[in-house]
Amino acid sequence: MSIPAVSALSQFIWDTRYRDPDAQPPETTIEDTWARVAGAAAAVEQDPGSWRRRFQEILHDYRFLPAGRILAGAGTSRKVTLFSCFVMGLIGDSIEGIFEALKEGALTMQQGGGVGYDFSTLRPRGSPARSTGMVASGPVSFMHVWDAMCGTILASGARRGAMMATLRCDHPDVEEFIQAKRTPDALRFFNLSVLVSDAFMQAVEDDKDWRLVFPAATGAATTGKSVQARGLWNQLCDNAYASAEPGVLFIDHINAANNLGYSETLSATNPCGEEPLPPYGACNLGSINLAAFVIDPFTPRARFDSGAIRDTAAVAARFLDDIIDISGFPLLRQRQEVQRTRRIGLGITGLADALAMLGLRYDSEAARQAAAQAMQGIRDAAYRASVETASERGPFPGFRPDAYLDRPFIRALPDEIRAGIRSSGIRNSHLTAIAPAGTISLLAGNVSSGIEPIIALEGWRRILGPDGSEQKFAIADHAYAAWRSGHRAAADPPSCFVLGRDVSPRDQLLMLASLQPCVDGAISKTVALADDFPQAGVAELFECAYRLGLKGCTIYRRQARACVISEIVPSRSGEKIS
Repeated sequence: MSIPAVSALSQFIWDTRYRDPDAQPPETTIEDTWARVAGAAAAVEQDPGSWRRRFQEILHDYRFLPAGRILAGAGTSRKVTLFSCFVMGLIGDSIEGIFEALKEGALTMQQGGGVGYDFSTLRPRGSPARSTGMVASGPVSFMHVWDAMCGTILASGARRGAMMATLRCDHPDVEEFIQAKRTPDALRFFNLSVLVSDAFMQAVEDDKDWRLVFPAATGAATTGKSVQARGLWNQLCDNAYASAEPGVLFIDHINAANNLGYSETLSATNPCGEEPLPPYGACNLGSINLAAFVIDPFTPRARFDSGAIRDTAAVAARFLDDIIDISGFPLLRQRQEVQRTRRIGLGITGLADALAMLGLRYDSEAARQAAAQAMQGIRDAAYRASVETASERGPFPGFRPDAYLDRPFIRALPDEIRAGIRSSGIRNSHLTAIAPAGTISLLAGNVSSGIEPIIALEGWRRILGPDGSEQKFAIADHAYAAWRSGHRAAADPPSCFVLGRDVSPRDQLLMLASLQPCVDGAISKTVALADDFPQAGVAELFECAYRLGLKGCTIYRRQARACVISEIVPSRSGEKIS
């Protein structure tokens, strides 16, 4: 069997999504793109030539993968933001406030940003409007307006159209929100998540009633009713099983762990959930490709090059901090909020491939330990680099030494990093987040995306081109192709090549839990359920995620929702892939 034409897909991804078509001289290879991006980031440095070389070194061989917005936009003449993640401002509970928020979302998506909104500020369906005497139609009705706007922006040529909508678990319209995507094609540009509180989870456990009120402030309710907490929980879980939505965000976990819990309250995330952000917050992203750091793969001597991972993380953190200063922003308030905190999101991709190259099954304790050690090295290197940058340029403006050092994530850092923070401050309030990294992982030779297990060893990938036409590519998983190149075609792959469909939901959660202590943002991970997974098991799965201290959980069943834009079709036994 010939090795699938991974390079053709990588070339297509680069040519259609990341190559600058207006570059002079023209970009003819991915190395030209890396040179453009590295030079743009280094332009804010005092020694741009030296930093350009260092940035280009970590981009070489796909060791560090900046988010697609950065690859496509840095150093070009196009008016685009280099940030992937946005949470918009709180929506005012009036027609003026609603449509001002809609306009801000349109401007942000027009420049390529995905957006998150908390719709909990809008009064529930049926309640009286304050000034006109009319009856409110509720937050879900306005979400359809946003959905139509997003489709229009996407049709006009914008590169992204994803949105996240959140709603509090005590909002009177939460039941309507839970069921909003049961209808096929409803709210197709939205991901939905319910903001689940500790108090609600306790009410579910105790089988108590649960009060739905608006507004949420105690004593200020103008609309309210009581429901059975467990019944509401079961509605949420049943709809997640049926339509893969909504997900759950354990909002008290999120706020308790926030490095800036002393100055902000979080109630929404970006569309994929890896960045809980304050109103008008934004974050830029990049992923370290762990599959590029395995020494002696598929041998008893296989190991991570831990020193190289740490060195790459330190330079990548500096790179992402520089991106803040060269990026444009759709809104002034976004620029101001980003400058206040200077959040960056450095994460990983290629985890499952790296584990296979180490000879470790994704669902083993040894794999979880290896992943956690790698992520801890990235965390510590990024924090050290941010302290060093702060000693040169000053800490982020929202830095308050005593309050920051007292936050739970910061208290868990090594003593020498905490001492550096106290002495010099820190340049970035948050430094780590794990994104899906789907398209950039294809660019890097089809490494496994983010922290997801390997989906298929080989098969076909269908992707929509810029003109809307469907392109089909033969592919092989990066690690599998590397292993196959050294083995005869008839040989069976070793057991370390475990596929996602064979990793239990609990083991997927355990991988999340092993990494979360090293991630000050959040982790994008969809728990894949087998075709025969019982509906009643969803509640147990979500409750397990809560007990593990995770910040959220999303599930997916193949029958629940088809993937329209891009999917992998595994090859049939004996089918030739060429």
